[in-house]
Amino acid sequence: SIVYARVSTKSTEQVSSIENQTKYYTEKIQKTPNWTLQEIYSDEGKSGTSTKKRAAFNRMMKDARNKEMDLILCASVSRFARNVHDSIKRVKELQTAIPSHPVGVYFETEDIYTLDPDSRQLLSIHALLADWESANKSRRMILSYDQRICTGQYPVLDLLGYIHTTDGDLIIQEDEAITVRFIFLAYFCGFKSDDIADILSKKKRPNR
Repeated sequence: SIVYARVSTKSTEQVSSIENQTKYYTEKIQKTPNWTLQEIYSDEGKSGTSTKKRAAFNRMMKDARNKEMDLILCASVSRFARNVHDSIKRVKELQTAIPSHPVGVYFETEDIYTLDPDSRQLLSIHALLADWESANKSRRMILSYDQRICTGQYPVLDLLGYIHTTDGDLIIQEDEAITVRFIFLAYFCGFKSDDIADILSKKKRPNR
């Protein structure tokens, strides 16, 4: 058995969540007869909307094709993917890539085992719900950002040329602002981004 865990941000709370998942599944596998922990694959700070940028997930799929596992444990469908197409495609790939060695996924929250013949319809329903929740979350995030900006709060990290005050305001940082002004002027004068980057590198201008 192997475990796949994912959190969408690198916040302390989320990293703690992935540590808890790791501990929980390690103990669960140790207590289950005939189960052996092969590896724990985890992606921190990766969105579930697409599987393309999830390095651990993609490595897990490759290892599955090399017959390095029989079963994948995952907390929920939304941790596996928040995209209906990706969820169903990847589950099917695990089942059919090597007909003599199908790999199943067990989603604990939904109690779905993908090698169960009756699982396909249930998986489709839960994947759709996860997809809908992801879209809702995105809308809530955009609304939250809009509301913060309207009240003078800028929900971004420190930007080149700016710095946050203790009150959360953004103020210009003059030594970095020189670089920002140069970038804009050079771009409007027709310089390409690579040329601008080369000039700034040669001048040893600091960046973020």
